[in-house]
Amino acid sequence: MSTTAENEGALETRGLEPVPDSERTGRTRELFPTWVAANISVLLLTMGAGLIVTNGLNFWQALVVALVSPVLSYGLVGLISIAGKRGGSPGMTLSRAVFGQRGNLFPGALIWIARWGWETINAVTGAYAIIVVLDICFGVKSSTWLTVVTLVAFVACTFVISGLGRKVLHICNTWATYLFGAFSVLVLIYLIANTAWSDVFSRPAGSTAAMVAGVGVIAAGGISWVPTGPDFTRYLPRTASSKALVGNAVGGAGIVVVPMVLMGAVMAVSTPSLSKATDPVSFLGQLLPTWIAVPYLVMALIGMLLINSMSMYSAGFTAMTLGIKVPRTWAVSINAIISLIFGYLLMNVASSFMGSFISFLTLLAVAFSAWIGVFGIDMLRRTTYDGEALMDTKRTSAYWYKAGFAWQAMTAWAVALVMGLLFTKVDWFSGPLATSWVGRNGLGWLATILIAAVLYAVLPRTPAVETPGGKGDDTELVSA
Repeated sequence: MSTTAENEGALETRGLEPVPDSERTGRTRELFPTWVAANISVLLLTMGAGLIVTNGLNFWQALVVALVSPVLSYGLVGLISIAGKRGGSPGMTLSRAVFGQRGNLFPGALIWIARWGWETINAVTGAYAIIVVLDICFGVKSSTWLTVVTLVAFVACTFVISGLGRKVLHICNTWATYLFGAFSVLVLIYLIANTAWSDVFSRPAGSTAAMVAGVGVIAAGGISWVPTGPDFTRYLPRTASSKALVGNAVGGAGIVVVPMVLMGAVMAVSTPSLSKATDPVSFLGQLLPTWIAVPYLVMALIGMLLINSMSMYSAGFTAMTLGIKVPRTWAVSINAIISLIFGYLLMNVASSFMGSFISFLTLLAVAFSAWIGVFGIDMLRRTTYDGEALMDTKRTSAYWYKAGFAWQAMTAWAVALVMGLLFTKVDWFSGPLATSWVGRNGLGWLATILIAAVLYAVLPRTPAVETPGGKGDDTELVSA
């Protein structure tokens, strides 16, 4: 997108190249519906139920978990998104300045692969929502062919929305925020009127360790959006308020996460099986009257569409950063095809949706956290990025460093990633440190961020080399 006129069109054609200052007409308030839409997921209800059933918490402890989780995770989203307004490029493109042109391929590839799983989970949830609506309204029962048809329909819609780009995503996110909010209020009123509150408030308190573990699980979902933050702030002017970026990220996420988690917790008191449902949406048809369940499921379906569209939008940039030389819309199609394949396996082969989801969420958080720790420390020392060097993937790039690698960043990232996995336990993998306090409380992702950040901060750093005629970047560096 080379002109302002193109920027105002429906189809975004800009790729990885930095957005010129003349086209940075975005506003920080546009980020609020973006992060609302990123959390319109019925999976939060099931995770809220898990706080009661699996973690053994009471209502007030669940409230604390629901409040703390988005502040931690989306606080990081907001902080990292500041890099977007500084550099005007997607997050994984800016990452080239940190890891080197070749080095960035390693965390980039891992994050891209991790997005396959996230998009698969969302696609499957959306397909299940369609199946439940068809069952409630028309008595159509689930079958293998129906799962295939609904999955294809969901992924196709996702591809169209994400392919159109930022402007269409913003419009969809804004309307989804209003509609989902309205139907969530209906569900909340129904629960208030039909819940045995004496049972809810009479539950004994769980352990502090269980609360910490609950924060770790719910915050992990937000962690997956951190590298995506700059993708949605690159059209903001450089003078945009950093506080507003953080505030809109935390506020947009929190206004959805808190009530959704609490509603799930309340539902679990009367229906403990909610936390172990074989699929993430059918329980709504059982717990809510049809006149609420159907429109709420439709809104949940739209929410999952938008979440997946946002993820695929960013995944397209990541694929291009890895050197896949296709237009952004075609890069998006790669993730769409992968979602179809893995979605079919999850719906028709996997034995447990929720088990697969929690395991994936745990590993996802660790994979992203190693990058967050390194990139975050680099961002504290950097005020600008060299746009020409970001796009120059040859030896002439100021971000070539040594043989294309910034060895300090690569070392901190790799060590933190391995250490994070040592603290991690999922259904099919258990690290040797998973029984430690950090491991038992699901804080492998936080340990990963801290290890990466501390190690990268203490390692000597090699300065970027300003290219002839290039602008270099304004970075405080200590020569190795």
